[in-house]
Amino acid sequence: MANNSFHDFYNDDANVSPKERAKIEFEVELIGKLIAAREAKGMTQEQLAEAAGVKQSAVTRLESLKATPQIDTLFKMLTPMGYKLTIVPSEDSVRTL
Repeated sequence: MANNSFHDFYNDDANVSPKERAKIEFEVELIGKLIAAREAKGMTQEQLAEAAGVKQSAVTRLESLKATPQIDTLFKMLTPMGYKLTIVPSEDSVRTL
C-alpha cells in the first residue's frame, strides 16, 4: 500500500466525494467564522453560551466540529454577538453578463 498523505486521501474522489468535501469545507469555514466572531467580541465560550441561552458544552462541541450546527443554535449564538447569517453567491457561481 502506498504511503499517501491525508491531503491525497481527502482529495481523491474515491475516498471523499466532491459533495462530501464541499459539506466538510462549508462547516469548517462556518465554524471558523463563528469562532472568529466570538473572539473579536472578546467573549469566552462560557460567556457566549450564557448570552445565547445554550450550554457551554454545546458551544464547545460546535467549535470543535463534533456537532453539526442547527440553524436555531446558530441564530441564538450569532444574535448576542451582533451578527447575522446571510446567503451570498459563491465566487464559483458569480458570472459576468
